Amino acid sequence: MKISAHWLGNNISYADALAIQKTKQAEVISGESPDTLLSLEHAPIYTIGRTRDKSSLIDPSLLPHPHIEISRGGQATYHGPGQLVGYLIIDLKKRGKDLHKFIHAIEHALILTCREFNVNASTKNGLTGVWVGNKKLASIGVGVKKWVSMHGFGINITQESLAGFKHITPCGIQGVAMTNISHEAKKEITTAQFAQAAQPKLESVLSNLK
Repeated sequence: MKISAHWLGNNISYADALAIQKTKQAEVISGESPDTLLSLEHAPIYTIGRTRDKSSLIDPSLLPHPHIEISRGGQATYHGPGQLVGYLIIDLKKRGKDLHKFIHAIEHALILTCREFNVNASTKNGLTGVWVGNKKLASIGVGVKKWVSMHGFGINITQESLAGFKHITPCGIQGVAMTNISHEAKKEITTAQFAQAAQPKLESVLSNLK
C-alpha cells in the first residue's frame, strides 16, 4: 500500500496540523486523495482524548504550555520539539475495519524502525504504545470518521522531547518513565531521519491489514 507522505516541518501549531488533517481526511473519504502520512514536530502542547477523567493533566492551570481536548482516544500526552508526530489518514474500509489491528500495526512499524537505529523496542502487555523495557518511547491514539483514520503517533527522538512530560501523568500511567530514541541509540538522531525510515515500514505493515 503506497502512502502519500508529507514532511510538514518543525514548530507546527496544533491548530494548523489539525486543519490539514481534516482536509486530508475529507479528501480520502471522497476518494480525491490517497492514504496519507503527515510527519512533523509540534510547537509545545498537551492533548487529551474525549474522556470525563482529566486527572492525567494533574492541574491544567499549572501546565507550562496550552492544552486541548481532541477526538482521539486516551489520556493526556505532550507534543513538542524533538518528538516526531505522525498523522495517519488511512482508509480502513480497505484494511479490515479493525482499530485494534490498526493500532498494533502502527506499533509494529515503529518497532521495526527502531531496530534500524539499534534500539530494541517492544510492546507492553495491556498498554498501548512502544516501549524500551519499562520506559515509554511512543504513544498512539487514533480516531475515525467513516472508517478513515486521523491522529496517529508521537515518538520521542531527542532529549528535548521529554521536558513537557514531567508536568502530566503521561497516558494516565502512574510512575511511567519516558525515554527517547537518541538516548537509547547512544547517538543523536533527528525527527526527519526517523520519519524517513518509518515511512516504508508503515507502508509495508499497513499493506498487510485485511
